[in-house]
Formats: sequence, structure tokens, C-alpha cells
Amino acid sequence: MMNPYVAEVIGTAILIIFGGGVVANVVLNETKGNGGGWIVITWGWAIGVFMGVFTISQISGGHINPAVTIGLAAAGLFDWAQVPLYVASQTLGGFLGGVTVWLAYKDHFAATEDEGAKLAIFSTGPEIRNYASNLMTEIIGTFMLVFGVLYLNSAGFLEGTSGEVLQTITIDGQEVGFGLGALSALPVALVVLGIGLSLGGPTGYAINPARDLGPRIAHAVLPFPNKGPSDWAYSWVPIVGPIIGALLAAGLYLVL
Repeated sequence: MMNPYVAEVIGTAILIIFGGGVVANVVLNETKGNGGGWIVITWGWAIGVFMGVFTISQISGGHINPAVTIGLAAAGLFDWAQVPLYVASQTLGGFLGGVTVWLAYKDHFAATEDEGAKLAIFSTGPEIRNYASNLMTEIIGTFMLVFGVLYLNSAGFLEGTSGEVLQTITIDGQEVGFGLGALSALPVALVVLGIGLSLGGPTGYAINPARDLGPRIAHAVLPFPNKGPSDWAYSWVPIVGPIIGALLAAGLYLVL
């Protein structure tokens, strides 16, 4: 069976190939999807989440997001000892996904002069730069994501008053597992779609440190013309905001 860390690299790369790819299709010159708009972008990211999670969920859990990994660990549903390598794997996957998008659209990068449009393919940025407000937007969006994931991850049945989550139930004397399994990718994708449509306007809804940091590094090192700066001054927001949102979601989950 595939190593779970390798799985997280692959799953996160898939996420970025679809997500960064749809942004490239919409914002770069001379593409078939040029000018497709926000609805197209949010659907592309949602499909990226679905494919990334569905592909590797039976191997690694399909986190593809350090905020999800940290949220699950904070809620007691994932081993903290595995968090650092999961986060590193997800960041590497984000980088590789960004490189792949560049390879797919290389001619269109060359045909586009807008530096901001090119950066938007790799990383998020605010429409109104106000770090406090931008941070709050990322906290809220990630809270909604991780809070939903925590309940999708849960088997959904609590034993008596102990609060213990049951992983199996007994039917006619036979122990049976239950839950959505890999198909939990679909509701997670729909949650991400909803976040993009409802909360994505101010910052571009990173809600995932690896989704922003890995491709931002790719932007910094890839050789294409009219690249412009990688906006490292903003890069802490899509890292810190999602982590705070994930921890808040885990805290509420534990209280409830």
C-alpha cells in the first residue's frame, strides 16, 4: 500500500492541478476559458478537492490541507506525531501541482503580461489589503471547512453519555463498519464550493496553508517572463488564518 505521506503529496498536487489550472484557464491570455469568471473558478477548485480527497482518502485520510490535519489532531482524531510530515508532504504536493500547471499553460504564461494574474494562479491575495480583515476572512472560511470535515470524519454515532464515537455497529450479531468512506470527498468538495461562493471574495479563500505556500514557492522559482514579486509580505495570512480557524473549529467540536 502507498505510504500515506506520498499519498498526501499526490492528493495535494491533484488539488492544485485542478484549482490552479482553472485559475490559469480563466485569467491567462488566449485560453479557451479566458474570462470565465468566479463561478468557473470555484467549481474548478471544488472538483480539485473532490479528486484529491477521493483518490487518496483510503490511504492517508485525504487531508490535503495542513489546517485539516491540525484540526483533526486538535480534536483527538489524528496523531500529533504525524502532523509535521503530513504538512511537509502537503506543501511539497502544492509545489509540484503549481509546477504542473505552469507546464500545462507555459505558452499562455508567455502570452500574458499581467503579473498579478500570473501570481493569482499560484497563490491567494486580498482585494482590499487589510491584514486584520484578511486574517479574519481566512479564519472564518477555514473554520467552516474544518468544522464540517470533523463531522464528516466522525462515524456519527455516540455511545451512551460517554461521548465515544463508534466506528462500527452490530447488526444481527455481525460487526459492520459505517460512514461515507471515500465518498466523504463529495460533501467536502461541496463545502469548499460553498465557501468559495459565499466567503471567497475578500481573499480568494486559501483556507489551506499548503495550497498557498507550495505554489507560491513554485511561483518564486519558475522561469517565466513578466513574473513579478511573489508577495511574501502577505504570505503569512493564508498560513496563520487557516491554522487559527482549524483550532477554533476543533475547540467547538470538542465542546459540543
